[in-house]
Amino acid sequence: MLCAVYLATFFCLGYVAAAAGLPFFKWVSLLSIVVATAATIAIVDRGRWPLGLAAPPRRAIAELLAGVVFAVLLIAAADRLIALTSVLRHGRGGGFPWLELALVFLPAAVHEELLFRGYAYQKLRTWSRPGAIAITSALFAALHAGNWGVTPVAMINLLLAGVLLALAYERTRRLWLPIGIHLGWNVVSGPILGYDVSGYVAGTTVLTARVAGPAWITGGAFGIEGSLWMCVIEALAIVWLFRSNAECRMQNAE
Repeated sequence: MLCAVYLATFFCLGYVAAAAGLPFFKWVSLLSIVVATAATIAIVDRGRWPLGLAAPPRRAIAELLAGVVFAVLLIAAADRLIALTSVLRHGRGGGFPWLELALVFLPAAVHEELLFRGYAYQKLRTWSRPGAIAITSALFAALHAGNWGVTPVAMINLLLAGVLLALAYERTRRLWLPIGIHLGWNVVSGPILGYDVSGYVAGTTVLTARVAGPAWITGGAFGIEGSLWMCVIEALAIVWLFRSNAECRMQNAE
């Protein structure tokens, strides 16, 4: 039902936006998953499903910011490793793309977290948490398989990113932390550092990134997510989150 309502809403809103000439594709996607999630919860669960968005404002903001900071650390580490193993020069760009933040990066991050760590993932985890992580991570990677510049290394990174974001949800059982990681990840790598973001090129960036070297090190046209160094960083982050989550569960059990 979730998929049916999502696709129906997406095609209807997409047709209206295209006919009106409005560049709101990412907002159409976000509104579609919001409508589909709300309708499914209302009909299937009679309006009783804790999606993971309800939280005191201070806690939600704190988790969102924690996710952004975590993403900044991961991207910065990968950027420095690329600089050490290839020719990387950051120059001055045209500035921060505020309009693209509102039209592309913000709705894209929220949309993908609702789609892959929202209702569908949470329902699957009642059957099997490892199964839910594996299935949604594979779908997350598959969604980006047609992006410009995608490589086998990029696909591995996308799969690992799905696992990382699922573990971020498991940390709090809320969506604010993974939304913060996803948003911070895309904004720092693209609009700030100047890399392509999963093959998407921002109109303007704070810095530019000029790299020379093998694509499996630099990321190539796919961006920093196409670098083998990102595989290493994501794997370390996954191990840390897994252990941290296990420790939290043990403390709660005590």
